[in-house]
Amino acid sequence: MEQYNVTGMSCAACQTRVEKAVSAVPGVNSCAVSLLTNSMGVEGTASPELIIKAVEEAGYGANLKQSGSKTSKPDYSESLKDTETPKMKKRLIASVILLIPLMYVSMGHMMWNWPLPSFLDGNHVAMGLYELLISALVMIINQKFFISGFKGLIHKSPNMDTLIALGATASFGYSVFALFAMTDAVLHNQSYQIMYYMNQFYFESAAMILTLITVGKMLEAKSKGKTTNALKALMKLAPETADLLIDGKEQTVSIDEVKVGDLFVVRPGDKIPVDGIVTEGQSAVNESAITGESVPVEKQTGDKVTSATINTSGYMVCRATRVGEDTTLSEIIKMVSDAAATKAPIAKIADKVSGIFVPAVIGIAVVTLAAWLIAGQSFGYAIARAVSVLVISCPCALGLATPVAIMVGNGIGAKSGILFKTSAALEQAGRTQIIALDKTGTITTGIMKVTDVIAADGISNSDLLSVAYSLESKSEHPISKAIVEYSKNAETVFSETTDFKAIAGNGLKAIVNGKNCFGGNIDFIGKETTADISSIKTKLTELSSQGKTPVLFTEENKLLGIIAVADTIKEDSPEAILQLKKMGIHVVMLTGDNITTANAIGKQAGVDEVIASVKPEGKEAVIRELMKHGKVTMVGDGINDAPALTAADLGIAIGAGTDVAIDAADVVLMKNSLMDVAAAIRISRATLRNIHENLFWAFFYNVIGIPLAAGCYVAAFGWTLNPMFGAAAMGLSSFCVVTNALRLNFIKVYNSIKDKSVKNPVQGNLIEQTNLNKENTMKIKVNGMMCEHCEAHVKKALEAIDGITSATASHEENLVTLEVTKTIDEEIIKAAVTEAGYEFAGIY
Repeated sequence: MEQYNVTGMSCAACQTRVEKAVSAVPGVNSCAVSLLTNSMGVEGTASPELIIKAVEEAGYGANLKQSGSKTSKPDYSESLKDTETPKMKKRLIASVILLIPLMYVSMGHMMWNWPLPSFLDGNHVAMGLYELLISALVMIINQKFFISGFKGLIHKSPNMDTLIALGATASFGYSVFALFAMTDAVLHNQSYQIMYYMNQFYFESAAMILTLITVGKMLEAKSKGKTTNALKALMKLAPETADLLIDGKEQTVSIDEVKVGDLFVVRPGDKIPVDGIVTEGQSAVNESAITGESVPVEKQTGDKVTSATINTSGYMVCRATRVGEDTTLSEIIKMVSDAAATKAPIAKIADKVSGIFVPAVIGIAVVTLAAWLIAGQSFGYAIARAVSVLVISCPCALGLATPVAIMVGNGIGAKSGILFKTSAALEQAGRTQIIALDKTGTITTGIMKVTDVIAADGISNSDLLSVAYSLESKSEHPISKAIVEYSKNAETVFSETTDFKAIAGNGLKAIVNGKNCFGGNIDFIGKETTADISSIKTKLTELSSQGKTPVLFTEENKLLGIIAVADTIKEDSPEAILQLKKMGIHVVMLTGDNITTANAIGKQAGVDEVIASVKPEGKEAVIRELMKHGKVTMVGDGINDAPALTAADLGIAIGAGTDVAIDAADVVLMKNSLMDVAAAIRISRATLRNIHENLFWAFFYNVIGIPLAAGCYVAAFGWTLNPMFGAAAMGLSSFCVVTNALRLNFIKVYNSIKDKSVKNPVQGNLIEQTNLNKENTMKIKVNGMMCEHCEAHVKKALEAIDGITSATASHEENLVTLEVTKTIDEEIIKAAVTEAGYEFAGIY
């Protein structure tokens, strides 16, 4: 998506006009214009020259945003610069200075008989000329409204400035007519006509309209500025310099001079200038600016560090890996900025109305003028009603209703490490009805850990762990790593081993302290030793049903005990899932595990439904099936789950860390916690509520205000509206919409107390497990599998065979289910299993 800055827009009608003009350019696939940030995002093959030309022909200005280079940080601040408010402030001061003496004469003297200078007192023509000159000066000072308004009218794209310009011009023009008519009355000494025309002056209305609109615009601009505070704060985080280590000496350089591979120094209290890897030293780094997590993260040699995070303690030397526009901070800023330039689907309602709003208001004003003249009212009365219609209507409130709330919602998310790539993603999150969670790395940690240490009768835990530690320390298997780490933490005694041998997919054997020791699954122990394991079979079944992998250990044919290992559930996953369910969301867990293990994990996590034995490429089909039942959000790691993330109504990549550029996901969560999924939905729902409130106010204001201004309530209630009050109301309406959006900043994104406890509309399982595999299947028995990693090894070997579309292995049942498209020779299957290091035990 190419990003452009757009100048000259004043309201939602301008925004719509620019979108239509650019969308008509050949090669443009989509165009989204943001009135809030004065930016435009364009997708397609059209050249920037053609796009800029189309904007200029529509009566506005545009230029391509500077995205930066590979070595320099990008600048997204131009579109956020408030260049108008300082100008408006000067105009406002000058207008008020002139407005005070104008109002003194037009209202102070005429209504309350305040004294006048002798050259004006009793000289009504002089008073009229005085008011004409001052109001003309105010109009000149605020000429921007007239230039923009009439330019829009010429280009057949009238905007809010057109309404203001027409209102002020009508008031001023009629007043000039009344002044000339008064001179004729003076010439003929018609005192009654003189006083009549004196009361027909609306010079002060023309000046007051412009002044009040400027006040409203200033309030709106200041409030709009606050909605982009989060993005501005992100930009301020970017360090300006880095301390490079060149030939052993430190040298401070501009951040734009840092290149990939450079060594840089970070002292306590310093911001880390670019993304890199620690090559020397260790420290604790505060990463809250990027992830929203306040607890510092320990860093040592080999760990990644991220730009704009703060080194809190030790001295580190790091090697730059990502610089300029490639840093994590730059990618986050780009993501939030791009999201501001996109449109949420809910904005389409306001866009459609805005496109016809201004012409409709002009039409209503003309009808109002004609209706009152036909009804017998004076031209002055009729023109006052028409001007009131023009100046009270506010297309800006409609245009700002959605983008201001979206911008604030995006900012809140960014502060918490929740990045919505588009406005549509922010809206879609709140409409989620079904959420599909990948198991490994999403619900669970994705890291094998020891869960149970069960020593046999007469054996201590320390003796069991000592043998296990000594055996497993020579293996690189994930189960071995988990046991070794646990043993180290338990300060277990380690003994050197001899004659070590690892039997792939089965277990380990070695001589420890002069004794033959074995470790492995029940089949391996039963085959290699004469140890009596009958007493623990019930325990083994129990552990397996809990989704754990039991490893048995023996010494000289004597059972020492069991150490169970599992991919454990994250501490906050059950609570996060509970919060999602309370929100009325049906929670589904997707996993490639066998149904027994999957159900055990699913029960612990508290999900509504478990769909097991799903291969990565099969997750997409499951998502499409779930989408038949409602709006589906898929949550995964953004790599293996890419097809499913893309297929779902909304894809959320969890635990992205420094790798924020995950193309498949619509939402990127920097932290590895399901609590952020609930927080993202909470932000979205609050934002949607706020948008509905804004749209209601914008429509309600115009629906009530325009008839009031037109005089529709005169007959029933005697209500009329002075044009000056109409102008004030117009200025304040947009201010109210923006201020309401700012209330979103008070959301407690991790507080579930205010979540509405909604009964889940989806009951029971949406997908029958037996319907997952619809192709021809066959089952084979494979001995030697001990864990999920063994299952993956067997799966890879079998799926390499032509005709086998997938293989789903279960190490607990020693079974592999094959989906086949043709008859496969048994010898080919046997050869593949044997070559992978396992035992083929025949077709089941």
